[in-house]
Amino acid sequence: MQSNSWFEAFQKNVSELIARSPAADVERNVRAFMTQAFGKMDLVTREEFDIQADMLRESMRKVEDLEKQVQALELRITALENNKG
Repeated sequence: MQSNSWFEAFQKNVSELIARSPAADVERNVRAFMTQAFGKMDLVTREEFDIQADMLRESMRKVEDLEKQVQALELRITALENNKG
């Protein structure tokens, strides 16, 4: 997952920066803050997003097919009603 590797790289960079500084507790605080912040967000993985997008495309295709079927049936009904009169 691309965004996950970005977060890992960010955490690694923060860790390296902190390792060179006397503020060792900052890393734990930053990690806890990030975990809490991302935990509050309503995030999905790219795979989950792609699956939902595919399902939506398929649903839209089915709706279009059904709309065409309804239109054809309506035309048949209209033609039958016109032939009766």
